[in-house]
Amino acid sequence: MIRCLNSAEGESYHAIHGDSCDVLPQLPSNSVGLSVFSPPFSGLYIYNDSVADMGNSATDEEFMEHYEFIARELYRVMIPGRCVAVHCKDLVYYRTQRGTAGLRDLPGYLIKAHIDAGFDFHSRVTIWRCPVREMTKTKAHGLLYKQLRADSSFSRQGLPEYFVVFRKWAKEEDEIQPVTHTHEDFPIEKWQEWASPVWMTTRETDVLNAQKEPQDEKHICPLPLDLVERAVVLWSNPGDVVLSPFMGIGSEGYVALKQGRKFVGIELKESYWRQAVKAIDSVSRQGSLL
Repeated sequence: MIRCLNSAEGESYHAIHGDSCDVLPQLPSNSVGLSVFSPPFSGLYIYNDSVADMGNSATDEEFMEHYEFIARELYRVMIPGRCVAVHCKDLVYYRTQRGTAGLRDLPGYLIKAHIDAGFDFHSRVTIWRCPVREMTKTKAHGLLYKQLRADSSFSRQGLPEYFVVFRKWAKEEDEIQPVTHTHEDFPIEKWQEWASPVWMTTRETDVLNAQKEPQDEKHICPLPLDLVERAVVLWSNPGDVVLSPFMGIGSEGYVALKQGRKFVGIELKESYWRQAVKAIDSVSRQGSLL
């Protein structure tokens, strides 16, 4: 029995309403086949006014202090030989904040935290995103064409997204559970595309529908479903447990069940947890695609 604020369970999922820092230590060691998630982006998006929400950290250093605990617990719960795929991006800081403007290397922070926790840095996938769409959404100074014409020393490229992937290497005494594929379920043409260090064909708009609340300070930012699907198919077996310590509205669970996996998700914000339960349970009742 997991101590938490609330929970919902189905035949193949357990959706937990609670703080990952409280819940992860209660999960069994060496039990998770894949963990895929998008963590809070160190204050970029604020989803919850709770002091337990990592997105409310005052500084990047405070955020990473909390995240390092998560990384250590992830190492403990992962099956030896399996992977953690973390969706992230570089973060912008502004002249109004620091007197200068530039980028913060969130992927680098996460890589260090996972290596310190015992993982090996396994892979980095760059996920192409349209700079015109970014400019339209954010009005970023460095992407404006009028800025290029006025003084292009301020101009910069658009921001891609990343999967930074970590592997818990098995020790000699560990039992190995390999992830296997066949020519039929994973043809070579698919592998040639997915083996690319840059994924050009995923869609930023391929997300679950979500109900934004008036009190949300920023905006819901769901993890694209096609990204989750690639991680689940590539790095887990049917029947494996897929874990998200930052479940949000349930994208990882929705895809995991569709792909014939089991799912454990943790979410602190109650309204997001309820949306996640609704989305995941709808798939649970339909059955997987396999």
